[in-house]
Amino acid sequence: MADVAREVGASTITVSRALRRPEMVSEGLRQRIAVAVEELGYLPDPAARALASRRSNVIGVLIPSVTNNVFADVLAGLYDTVGGTAYNVQLGNTRYDTQVEEDLVRIFLSQRPAGLIVAGVDQSPASRRLLQQAECPVVQIMELARDPIDMLVGFSHRDAARAATEHLLDRGYRVPAFIGARMDPRSERRRAGFCDAIRAADPRARIRELTTNEPSSVRLGGALFDRLRADAPEIDAVFCNNDDLALGAQFAAQRAGLRIGPDIGICGFNDLEVMSAAHPAITSVRTFRREMGEIALQRLLARIEGADDPSEAVVDLSWRLEPRSSTDRG
Repeated sequence: MADVAREVGASTITVSRALRRPEMVSEGLRQRIAVAVEELGYLPDPAARALASRRSNVIGVLIPSVTNNVFADVLAGLYDTVGGTAYNVQLGNTRYDTQVEEDLVRIFLSQRPAGLIVAGVDQSPASRRLLQQAECPVVQIMELARDPIDMLVGFSHRDAARAATEHLLDRGYRVPAFIGARMDPRSERRRAGFCDAIRAADPRARIRELTTNEPSSVRLGGALFDRLRADAPEIDAVFCNNDDLALGAQFAAQRAGLRIGPDIGICGFNDLEVMSAAHPAITSVRTFRREMGEIALQRLLARIEGADDPSEAVVDLSWRLEPRSSTDRG
């Protein structure tokens, strides 16, 4: 750093500030430091280019989990699309915590990313302001919203859940219940869709449900199903807010001697591969996660390269119900 400082006739503190916070130094000095950095090899070339252009080749991706299969599919689409381009994906795990997300947004923006992809539409007010003021394109994924920060690729969780519940009612189930875990905003919207369908069918119907903020798992799905039936033995179907819970509920129902389909209907959400492989196969709402990652990155790259088509700012990927044996009453 001292060599760079001597080269440009500035103090090491000023050079350090320029490297960490380019906006705090003048444009002319910043450019001279960028040239010196590159000539002297003080930083890797990508960092020097970022300093000179006020933009790196990094695409920041903020997701709430790096182990959840749903987000693994999204990431697969992102990585398939970014391959062969000049850009690199860097991940940030928000762990379903808006404060962690806000901290990561600040960190990414300090690195002058080429663009950001953020899961969900429920950022904190501070995160939202930061993203709105960002000097790079932003894509929110997983959901739809009336007021996207910039671009949006997702679908309506509420509409999908309502359709799944209507499917249960259409199949002849009269007392469906809702099972939910890790009740983040997306899970709450699925619960709302369930309630919409139940109340549309019977405005006086009692909502039967069991939810928890515990992390979702197959084991938890079984435990919640057992507790729900103990409290409400009249239920004849369950809509689960994800596939792990649905699989666990099916295992628990089988242990209880219930016939899947005729005695108890089971529906999941996301349609992971295990849903069609289960016995009996489990009805689920298919979400197009890999495509979501691909399209989000395509839109981001197009904007980075100068394309700006407002008609493509919001992409509704919709969803598809996959009826299977678990909701066949016979």
